[in-house]
Amino acid sequence: MRVVIAGSSGLIGTSLVAALRGAEHEVLRLVRRRPGAPDEREWDPPAGRIDAGALDGVDAVVNLCGAGIGDKRWSDARKQVLLDSRTVPTEVLAAAVAERGVPVLVNASAIGYYGDTGDEIVDESSPSGTGFLAGLCRQWEAATAPADEHARVVRLRTSPVISPSGGMFGKIRPLFSLFLGGRLGDGRQYMPWISLDDAIAAIRFVIEHDVAGPVNITAPSPVTNAEFTRTIGHAVRRPTPWVAPAFALKAVLGEMAEEGLLGGQRAVPRVLEHRGFQFLHPALGAAVAAALAG
Repeated sequence: MRVVIAGSSGLIGTSLVAALRGAEHEVLRLVRRRPGAPDEREWDPPAGRIDAGALDGVDAVVNLCGAGIGDKRWSDARKQVLLDSRTVPTEVLAAAVAERGVPVLVNASAIGYYGDTGDEIVDESSPSGTGFLAGLCRQWEAATAPADEHARVVRLRTSPVISPSGGMFGKIRPLFSLFLGGRLGDGRQYMPWISLDDAIAAIRFVIEHDVAGPVNITAPSPVTNAEFTRTIGHAVRRPTPWVAPAFALKAVLGEMAEEGLLGGQRAVPRVLEHRGFQFLHPALGAAVAAALAG
């Protein structure tokens, strides 16, 4: 297959490029600068422009674009950046897929689509929730609409990734090593997660199989924040006595703490399970062990 990837420089994008090439697929990368390698093609999403011929003979387009949700406090200006960095590239790619007859569009979204679901188990048939993240995901997914009648469109609702470096685990691992690991708030909020290996394998799976619509890219065993904290502490052999009080997180991080840290989703990957996808790391302990070994 010939696959074009937008957003190939991030944690998932870099690993996906390597995995697809390892499976003998041809991969082209869309970049927002003058191409500096034979596999690069230039595009300018705000201008609605993609290099002529970039999608010729392409079997699938994968869009992983989006500014980091947790990189900065959510001011009104930052919220607009988070929205525009997702919807604008998606609209451009969806229109190009429809116009140029690309048969598959695999587009990133996020598990935040469901909002804070408490103890309720949610899958791809569950409705969208409330809050900024849920609204962001709804608009993000709606931006794929131009491709719906022309291509098989997959909307990846991705979870935080457990990886040897980078991603959620890469950011918090040093804290645990320094005896600073602890739960967030009361620790009862559910945390969906997935190992990097399984995330990449799942994306490959939906590219290569006849899957369409929303797909939760998450492990089958979401855990509470308290259990997540204990599991990592046990794996790195560090105690986890600390608690980051909810009021303190809200004071420092504002709305981002409320939705991104103190809320959560007990989300499960029904579509992947029903289609026979096999998880390499279905349990958190195994995923953390693999990340530490990596």
